[in-house]
Amino acid sequence: MSGAPTAEVYRIDWLPGTDVLHGVCHCGAERTAEDPVELWEWMLGHPNGHRPGGNRPGTEHDPADHRPADHRPADRRPVGHRKETAS
Repeated sequence: MSGAPTAEVYRIDWLPGTDVLHGVCHCGAERTAEDPVELWEWMLGHPNGHRPGGNRPGTEHDPADHRPADHRPADRRPVGHRKETAS
């Protein structure tokens, strides 16, 4: 990498059980989308369309709203995981 590091942090999380991604810009603005390219273009287009705390004025955003009502974390192990045994 070249140049001085910046303090700008962008975060994209996948909402389990959905095709939805939740992005948070370094300014605090949030947005959800199914298309990762759309989400990155929005983030890197800062400040256009950015309002800290949400992507539309006067709306609250809760990523939990995107989860199916019966959503529970999966109880499974990664492929290839070996169960540990006591010696």
